[in-house]
Amino acid sequence: MSQETDEIREAIAGELRLMDPGVRTSRARARQLLDPEFTEVGASGRRWTYEEMLDALPELDGADGDGPRYEPSAFTGVLLAPGLVHLTYETTQGERRARRSSLWRKQDSNAPWQMYYHQATPIPPEST
Repeated sequence: MSQETDEIREAIAGELRLMDPGVRTSRARARQLLDPEFTEVGASGRRWTYEEMLDALPELDGADGDGPRYEPSAFTGVLLAPGLVHLTYETTQGERRARRSSLWRKQDSNAPWQMYYHQATPIPPEST
């Protein structure tokens, strides 16, 4: 297995953990996965900062363990540079679908992989 594959798999694993209701409702666990310089442009078009996301995650879709969860598919990843992975994938939650893009970075060999940037774009119901 190549180093590139390992790095991409680690970024995908982090992405999947961020979809887990147990992580979404735990500021401490989410903090481990979000880079302190994190920003997001959500499917609504809203721009989120690190602190805003940590505050809002417990109330956002996918945080309720009994409610609808994100169903990810079609992950692809590219190692852009050492310590920087770009992921793209799609999610379905109920009737809503979105195309997603994330940048994951690892500051040094002892640091964890953390999401640096995320963007979600809604997929209209009639699209494939």
